[in-house]
Amino acid sequence: MIKPAQGAGGDGIIVIADRFEGRYRTVSGKIISHEEIEHHISSILTGLYSLGGHRDRALIEYRVTPDQIFKSISYEGVPDIRIIVLMGYPVMAMLRLPTRQSGGKANLHQGAIGVGVDLATGLTLRGTWLNNIIAKHPDTTNAVDGVQLPYWDGFMKLAAGCYELCGLGYIGVDMVLDQEKGPLILELNARPGLNIQIANDCGLTQRTHAVEAHLKELKARGISETVEQRVQFAQDLFGHIPAVEG
Repeated sequence: MIKPAQGAGGDGIIVIADRFEGRYRTVSGKIISHEEIEHHISSILTGLYSLGGHRDRALIEYRVTPDQIFKSISYEGVPDIRIIVLMGYPVMAMLRLPTRQSGGKANLHQGAIGVGVDLATGLTLRGTWLNNIIAKHPDTTNAVDGVQLPYWDGFMKLAAGCYELCGLGYIGVDMVLDQEKGPLILELNARPGLNIQIANDCGLTQRTHAVEAHLKELKARGISETVEQRVQFAQDLFGHIPAVEG
């Protein structure tokens, strides 16, 4: 995986799946040369994909092999899980599924699907694609709701713990489920998009206010909560959303 450190919207990301006759094959099947990769990295460094056009850095990352559970509801690429975390408390989650239109990338701006996830159980709810509500994946035609995401409590704790890791009060934690390595943190987003609200058929405002009120109460009592307690609070208050029938 080659990506700009200061990029946005999925631009400038190349995912290499294999080698072919001295060249490289991307997840979408495109064959590119070593020289093309060098040119792409050079473009990243000069700031072509960075916000404000400033000089940037190129990140070279391990390419994740997605867990088999996603095989029937994803087109190529690697699905990921985004959890919005406010002051260490998970407030909303979604599963992002690559499509043919997104070129195998789990990026909603490029045509991936966003699927709401129940915070308490890890069950997928309904899907949104290009801001439209959908029940099935457009490429696999399989239902995207009612899928039980494995290791869900682990994902929730991993996301909640990122507050101490980076110190940002509001972040979008992107994670993946690797076939060999299990749950992995992909990246932390300081400016996560708001499409997650459409996928969950729910706004963030009420949930953020609930967390802020809870923090105010804790502060008045002079106590703080552990990662496990923060996750439990979020699951008790925001979980068990009824699935939307397609």
